[in-house]
Amino acid sequence: MTNQTDASSMSSNFFALFEQPVGFEVNQSQLDTQLRVLQKQHHPDNARDTHAQRQAEQTSAVINHAYQTLSHPDTRASYLLEMSGHAHNLEQSIADLDFLDDAMEMRMDLDDALAQHDQTTLRTLHPKVSDRLQTQSARFVTAYDEKAWEDAIDATQKLKFLVKLDADIRAGLDDVMQAAHDDGDDDLYM
Repeated sequence: MTNQTDASSMSSNFFALFEQPVGFEVNQSQLDTQLRVLQKQHHPDNARDTHAQRQAEQTSAVINHAYQTLSHPDTRASYLLEMSGHAHNLEQSIADLDFLDDAMEMRMDLDDALAQHDQTTLRTLHPKVSDRLQTQSARFVTAYDEKAWEDAIDATQKLKFLVKLDADIRAGLDDVMQAAHDDGDDDLYM
């Protein structure tokens, strides 16, 4: 079997590629381990010629894309909906006004905290967003299991927003911590 065949067959089921059951819950440690195994097996440096190297690069790109997809709750949920043939409305706007009000308030708090390098607010926002991520993840699992596709789509849309917000909070905390460290304020790391 050539690497090109590997790349096309690998892209057909990311869960099988990473030896995970098809479902929302994944074992991140096993994903990480399988990523290293796959990358070692299909590394372009192992290719015997230029053609094989290009195929290995394509395979490596599929492996990385699959890993990124399965590692994040929003992309994993989107992928599950895609596999089920129900990803058609994922790009629509979120219609839940209560969620939008709450999300926009957290976004404004984040923007203010970032502008002021306010570590306390960032640390307060992080668990709020984490709780909402857990809630929407659980909502997705229930809807997906019950084949309540509209609810699964709604939960996925909310997960996309929350994952982005969480990443921005984490990046903000890293920036504030780095700035404090650069200024010689090492007690933040205690």
